[in-house]
Amino acid sequence: MTVYTGDRFPHWKGNLFVGAMAVTHLRRVVLDGTRVVKEEKLLLRLGRRIRDVRQGRDGLLILTDEAQGSLMRIEPAGNN
Repeated sequence: MTVYTGDRFPHWKGNLFVGAMAVTHLRRVVLDGTRVVKEEKLLLRLGRRIRDVRQGRDGLLILTDEAQGSLMRIEPAGNN
């Protein structure tokens, strides 16, 4: 779990990101102080068990996958 503080996704700043192993997605939680105001399930189509999520030094999100032991980077759209 991590709180996003980077600049690569300005609209996500201050959001909480939580890996979900049992339900295979990355959950974005929007907070207003200590109150949850919105939740979004990301990466559902991948069907991956997200074990850990961290913010890299470059401001991108880095995820680890339980089953395959792989690392994934989340980049802003248009950077393909």
